[in-house]
Amino acid sequence: MRFTIFILLIAAHANYLMDKSNHTHEPKIKSMKMNAGIITAKLKETKAFYQDVLRFGVSFENEWFILMHTPSGDDTISFLEPGHPTQQPVFQKAFKGEGVYLTIEVEDVDEWYKDLKAKHIPITVELRDETWGDRHFAITDPNGVGIDIVKYTAAKE
Repeated sequence: MRFTIFILLIAAHANYLMDKSNHTHEPKIKSMKMNAGIITAKLKETKAFYQDVLRFGVSFENEWFILMHTPSGDDTISFLEPGHPTQQPVFQKAFKGEGVYLTIEVEDVDEWYKDLKAKHIPITVELRDETWGDRHFAITDPNGVGIDIVKYTAAKE
């Protein structure tokens, strides 16, 4: 019995030392969410595109800001008018249409592809299978943001 207690005390102390050495004084993160934002003068066109093409809903909207959510409500994206006086300089300059993409994972990429083709939405990258496992196609939003619509599959041998 004493030996078992001694072993438990050694294990508890070793665990304490490992925890102490592996952690800095950073606060523990209980949860974190991210919202991508695009600064654009095309708020009306962007809202229509995300609603009509991608079936997003509006979570919040005013004259200079729109917060939209995916159909499931799990993810959001926001759009902000450039140069708005309520915003700090870092949030004033408009996106210039390059260097940003979004990936939207869907259950049935073929169905999405057929639907968007039927709506005459321009396809930037035609539906294809990649060796690393993606089955996807891409479209472009009114701001020049590439949107990769994908179904993840197993990589090809």
